[in-house]
Amino acid sequence: MNTSNNILNPNHESSEGAEKPAYDKAFAEDVRAGLQSEPKYLSSKYLYDKKGDAIFQQIMDMEEYYPTRCEYEIFELHKTEMLKNFTEEVKHFDLIEFGAGDGMKTKVLLRHFLEQKADFNYVPIDISANIVDTLTNDLNDNMPGLTVQGIVDDYFRAFDKLAPSKENTRKVVLFLGANIGNFDHQESIAFLKKVASYFIPGDRLVIGFDLKKDPQRILDAYFDRHDITKSFKLNLLERINRELGGNFKPDNFQYFPIYDPIEGAIRSHLVSKTVQEVYIKALDESFHFDAWEAMFMERSQKYSLQEIHQMAESAGFRCIHNFYDSREYFTDSLWTLA
Repeated sequence: MNTSNNILNPNHESSEGAEKPAYDKAFAEDVRAGLQSEPKYLSSKYLYDKKGDAIFQQIMDMEEYYPTRCEYEIFELHKTEMLKNFTEEVKHFDLIEFGAGDGMKTKVLLRHFLEQKADFNYVPIDISANIVDTLTNDLNDNMPGLTVQGIVDDYFRAFDKLAPSKENTRKVVLFLGANIGNFDHQESIAFLKKVASYFIPGDRLVIGFDLKKDPQRILDAYFDRHDITKSFKLNLLERINRELGGNFKPDNFQYFPIYDPIEGAIRSHLVSKTVQEVYIKALDESFHFDAWEAMFMERSQKYSLQEIHQMAESAGFRCIHNFYDSREYFTDSLWTLA
């Protein structure tokens, strides 16, 4: 049973007995801020509703989208070494995953840790109640020996809900899938410093980085020939229509990603193909789009090893080891407090 809606939508109000439907106020205000900005933008965290989750599963299965397969391979190749590091000098660890998703890659580690009779708990954290419920139910059914505490919330509010670390235990935080690349540099450092503030000496952070490589290979992963990534971005417009009473016409927008190999960032946009007005009932406001006006949707940063080590140092961490896939497209970097 899903009891997490009030956590996910803390400003949600009951519509019982009211003339107006209840809207997620935080979602509505974030949309207002983005559509009033110059240039316009929509926050990428809202890409992940139930339909968005399903489309992203299709993206991870695409031939062009290499990060998921790379990280899966990393875990298969290095799971023994990872467990050895996680349990070094402690008896117990809490495996805390930010943005757990369907847990496909993490299950490689979970199975191995259970086989090795490691003493640990798994704490998947995600803002999607659908994701957390689905993953928790799946793990309870298929890994009955695993202790799972799913949390639907913002990462740091979820940290506050965790019990303080006991003696001879450590926190091991997983931030996988190159999700750090959705932030710009200053946001990344601020985020990682916040993570560090919850750590005590000996805790571990495993963070996924998509490495710089052939620019065409990178662009292909975000501009597939089947338009699955396009449908993922357009679903956010449909979500605004469904949940906030918008009248976006997705066919009036063109999906357009670009990759800058100097900056190392791929940026995704939706471009208005015509002059149009979009009304959003939850805001009782209309927003004007010029023809060929671009709306920023998401960024995904790619990194060099030097940039990774500099980021760790800037945020107060020390890099212990970098784990690679066989093609060295991707790394899961293991950090501890400096």
